[in-house]
Amino acid sequence: MPDTTDIATLMDTPQILQLLFHPRTTPQNTPPKDAVDMDATVGDGLQIGCRIFTVSKDAPIIIFFHGNGEVVPDYDEIGPMYQQVGINFAIADYRGYGWSEGTPLLSTFLEDSNQCFDQLRSWFIDNGYTGDIFVMGRSLGSACAIDIAVNRADDLTGLIIDSGFALTLPLAKVLGIDLEAFGLHEGQTFDNAGKIEQFTKPTFMLHGQIDQLLPMWQAEKLHSMCGAKTKELQVVPGADHNSLIAVGGVIYFQTIKKFIDKVTDAVPDWRERRKAFKAQQAAQQND
Repeated sequence: MPDTTDIATLMDTPQILQLLFHPRTTPQNTPPKDAVDMDATVGDGLQIGCRIFTVSKDAPIIIFFHGNGEVVPDYDEIGPMYQQVGINFAIADYRGYGWSEGTPLLSTFLEDSNQCFDQLRSWFIDNGYTGDIFVMGRSLGSACAIDIAVNRADDLTGLIIDSGFALTLPLAKVLGIDLEAFGLHEGQTFDNAGKIEQFTKPTFMLHGQIDQLLPMWQAEKLHSMCGAKTKELQVVPGADHNSLIAVGGVIYFQTIKKFIDKVTDAVPDWRERRKAFKAQQAAQQND
């Protein structure tokens, strides 16, 4: 078993990094309408590209971490979908992805994401945005979101996971590397299941029914381990790992907004709606 101080060095070996990260470099393009770019600073001064889609000062805010192989411009058509349902949406890249500087490393991956979250949150606050803040991660980004949720719980209203995973070791085997052979156990990896057990604020998960990279048991495990009293797992029938939005369409975004509205009391609960309906009926009968 490796010493704890050697784990970061071990995880940053080329054999592991080339299987776990698939960075794509892209030039910085012009942001879509009602979007702006912001570079976050991580580590020893490296710049990480972020893009922010805004709709209104008091709308809820999602700070998002994308999946492996994706980059910020991939969300140029998705960001406006969040705007259409009334959500401010910010997305961060990783080292070596998009126009961001550096090389992705496991030893810096989660800390970078925490720093990006902090700086994006500060951007919203400094610019007068007052909406509740949610952190969201897709696939690889679920590790970022869960780590931030635990470390920045006081800054958050809730957590949203798209195609997330509970256990790293089985995922690594699917990707072609046996981390156990290196002497690592689950607690020395991303440890999503162990971390999410500590998070008690509202949590919403979406997962494709036929996801082959991260089978349903990963989502079910993550959901069962979550420490939140208010938690939900929404399965998207017919969707695989990369087709939740394609299959769900606008309903994908509406479902996320419905969860946000519910936990922020933006809409009355069913009891209040029933009272309002009965009051309306009574008023009509008296007319």
